[in-house]
Amino acid sequence: MTCQTAKSILPRLAINTELASRILTGFIRDSVAKAGMSRAVIGLSGGIDSAVSAYLSARALGPENVLALRMPFRSSSAESLSDAQAVIEDLGLPHITVPISEMADALISRFPDMNRLRQGNIMARMRMTTLYDQSMAWGGLVMGTSNKTEFLLGYSTIYGDSGVALHPIADLYKCQVRQMARFLGLPAAVINKPPSADLWVGQTDEDELGFTYDQADQVLFLLVDERYTVDEVAEEGFDPDFVVKIWERVKANHYKRTMPNIAKLSKRSIGHDFLYLRDYTGRPGRL
Repeated sequence: MTCQTAKSILPRLAINTELASRILTGFIRDSVAKAGMSRAVIGLSGGIDSAVSAYLSARALGPENVLALRMPFRSSSAESLSDAQAVIEDLGLPHITVPISEMADALISRFPDMNRLRQGNIMARMRMTTLYDQSMAWGGLVMGTSNKTEFLLGYSTIYGDSGVALHPIADLYKCQVRQMARFLGLPAAVINKPPSADLWVGQTDEDELGFTYDQADQVLFLLVDERYTVDEVAEEGFDPDFVVKIWERVKANHYKRTMPNIAKLSKRSIGHDFLYLRDYTGRPGRL
């Protein structure tokens, strides 16, 4: 039995969107305040993930305090720009558009044999460079836009879209992001469009991954949230090879979800023994 014909467990991933919204807006407000700021900067791709992050940020901080950036590459679709603009207008966000073609081409042109994946990684990192420049100019934290499915699968660019100051939706599976989008009242065109990083013409996430987000969400939910073994997930009717494929991706991409590992030499090493709460404000020597 394949994952397409397995009994759907998507109803088990239903969330209380009103409660989730309150928790996530509180998280954004608290995180920004603890950094001594009151503003945020966000890259708007025209997709559902960045739009949900923008709506939550606007609720948390006020739309006037959320700077939206559109950062098209020459191959970016006009639809992506217009969908991002629809979000900007609906929320009333301050915004700028910074094309990244010239800055990305400066590196891409040096390597004529560069494949599309390498080019896409460069685009993602150019966008993050731009966001952090505007973070300094605007005085706001860079807001993350990655969801839990992408994070677990490693479907992100390290120091690109994963290199942000905080992640408001990274504990929401893709199907849960859709639930939040409907609750928050996103434009229908944004909710219904095929997920795409818009890295090249016709690119979609699901074509590149080789499976749908709904398929991945169900398997990941069982493996991660429910702590099922691979065999137990297969017993639910999912293709064992597919389950193994998903779990291998989760394990292989663990390094993308953590700070760089530090080799331990001393008695108290960062990330090993020298640990403290993110908002710890106690006296040195009292940890």
